[in-house]
Amino acid sequence: MITVAQEQQAILQANQLGKLIQVVSRKGYEILGPTVRDGAIVYDRLESAEELPVGWTDEQGPGRYRLKRREDQAVFGYAVGPQSWKKCLHPATVQLWSADRQGATFRILDNETKPTPPYAFLGVRACELAAIAVQDRVLLEDKYRDPIYEQRRANIFVIAVQCTQAAATCFCASMGTGPRARKGFDLALTELVAPGVHRFAVETGSKRGAEVLAELQTASATDADRREAEAALDGAASQQVRSIDTQGIKDLLYQNFDHPRWDDVAARCLTCANCTMVCPTCFCTTVEDMTDVTGNHAERWRRWDSCFTQSFSYIHGGSIRASSKARYRQWMTHKLASWIDQFGTSGCVGCGRCITWCPVGIDITEEVRAIREENTHGKP
Repeated sequence: MITVAQEQQAILQANQLGKLIQVVSRKGYEILGPTVRDGAIVYDRLESAEELPVGWTDEQGPGRYRLKRREDQAVFGYAVGPQSWKKCLHPATVQLWSADRQGATFRILDNETKPTPPYAFLGVRACELAAIAVQDRVLLEDKYRDPIYEQRRANIFVIAVQCTQAAATCFCASMGTGPRARKGFDLALTELVAPGVHRFAVETGSKRGAEVLAELQTASATDADRREAEAALDGAASQQVRSIDTQGIKDLLYQNFDHPRWDDVAARCLTCANCTMVCPTCFCTTVEDMTDVTGNHAERWRRWDSCFTQSFSYIHGGSIRASSKARYRQWMTHKLASWIDQFGTSGCVGCGRCITWCPVGIDITEEVRAIREENTHGKP
């Protein structure tokens, strides 16, 4: 059973959610949270609670995502959409510098990192908190720090939402990253919806969170409230139909570099890079230089890249991963094995986005299981 922390003592009525947004906004934060747009639940700037996806849920499967109406007015009654918080902290496109021609030389313009307002993330799930922690390790805690990520990451106010519903592609429970958020937040909400009753059980995770909560109208949580919250979290874990057995997974993948399963997945993989674009932990980038048509102005941009593109592994003479087999194997082996050697953790948090948004429905949990089972039965 998932045990809700004893710090979760407050009950916030659903009609107070707008007040929560107002209080956080008054403290100087730009509110980013879920909203419905273009047939999906995406993250965008929020001005009020009316922009939240009230009464919507998502149906997900391999290569499938659909929104549908719920039978209640739950605000966070969905799993995760196509976007992760990576788009805010490690943006897809960033200008690194620009320069103008002055005679026979170029003058570098003022290219200091432009400050962004402090963000408040509303609706962060446990797997996404785990993904942010992974990117912190990669981009802040290694030998070299990414100043763009560092500036955006500073002073983030996190309002987590505990998962009370899982999608068919979720497998965070097997990765140890959810469905309960245990750290990395200022406030955590567990949505409790029943006929005629709609409220949130609130847990504080920081002094800042406690200060915000003190400005809201709350009541003390009862034992019945805590049991209801625990049951909701247990339900989200039990709904998960996918999993990865992580026991010895690093050695499993290292020892099966030439496994025939790689040929099977390569026959289906389009190398479209969707899985890396929706992944909340992938961090690869490329750099592009460009000029205007006059040749008097030049710019350098950093953009997301993917190990699924042939140019990503290009060196003098060609790409070292010319086949889709080599590129898929690189992605999955890095994500689940060599990432552990590099950064001390897995690069996968079990959010399931790579399964949902793969056009041909390739399932990373299925691929790991196939390799493990064939090894267990003494096959190649």
